[in-house]
Amino acid sequence: MHVVCKEHLELAIDQFVDEFEDAPDIVDLADVHFSAWEPPAHCERCSEPGRFLVV
Repeated sequence: MHVVCKEHLELAIDQFVDEFEDAPDIVDLADVHFSAWEPPAHCERCSEPGRFLVV
Protein backbone atom coordinates (compact mmCIF):
# COMPACT_ATOMS: atom_id res chain seq x y z
CA MET A 1 0.00 0.00 0.00
CA HIS A 2 1.36 3.42 -0.97
CA VAL A 3 0.05 6.93 -0.33
CA VAL A 4 1.56 9.34 -2.83
CA CYS A 5 1.13 12.70 -4.51
CA LYS A 6 0.33 13.05 -8.21
CA GLU A 7 4.02 13.47 -9.07
CA HIS A 8 4.95 10.11 -7.54
CA LEU A 9 1.88 8.12 -8.64
CA GLU A 10 3.54 6.46 -11.63
CA LEU A 11 6.52 5.41 -9.52
CA ALA A 12 4.22 3.87 -6.89
CA ILE A 13 2.30 1.98 -9.59
CA ASP A 14 5.56 0.60 -11.02
CA GLN A 15 6.75 -0.42 -7.56
CA PHE A 16 3.44 -2.17 -6.83
CA VAL A 17 3.54 -4.08 -10.13
CA ASP A 18 7.16 -5.11 -9.53
CA GLU A 19 6.32 -6.35 -6.04
CA PHE A 20 2.97 -8.08 -6.64
CA GLU A 21 3.03 -8.73 -10.42
CA ASP A 22 -0.52 -7.41 -10.66
CA ALA A 23 -2.17 -4.10 -11.46
CA PRO A 24 -3.06 -2.02 -8.39
CA ASP A 25 -6.28 -0.28 -7.50
CA ILE A 26 -5.86 3.48 -7.30
CA VAL A 27 -8.07 5.49 -4.95
CA ASP A 28 -8.27 9.28 -5.11
CA LEU A 29 -8.22 10.31 -1.46
CA ALA A 30 -9.90 13.61 -2.36
CA ASP A 31 -13.04 11.64 -3.30
CA VAL A 32 -13.03 8.84 -0.70
CA HIS A 33 -12.91 8.91 3.09
CA PHE A 34 -12.41 5.88 5.32
CA SER A 35 -14.02 5.72 8.75
CA ALA A 36 -11.50 3.28 10.25
CA TRP A 37 -8.29 4.57 8.63
CA GLU A 38 -6.67 7.99 8.48
CA PRO A 39 -4.25 8.39 5.53
CA PRO A 40 -0.79 9.81 6.17
CA ALA A 41 -0.58 13.60 6.01
CA HIS A 42 1.96 13.57 3.19
CA CYS A 43 3.32 11.57 0.27
CA GLU A 44 5.66 8.74 1.27
CA ARG A 45 8.29 10.13 -1.11
CA CYS A 46 8.11 13.88 -0.47
CA SER A 47 6.43 16.51 1.69
CA GLU A 48 3.48 17.13 -0.66
CA PRO A 49 0.00 16.06 0.56
CA GLY A 50 -0.81 12.41 -0.14
CA ARG A 51 -3.49 12.34 -2.84
CA PHE A 52 -3.63 8.75 -4.10
CA LEU A 53 -3.80 5.38 -2.40
CA VAL A 54 -2.22 2.59 -4.44
CA VAL A 55 -3.37 -0.86 -3.24
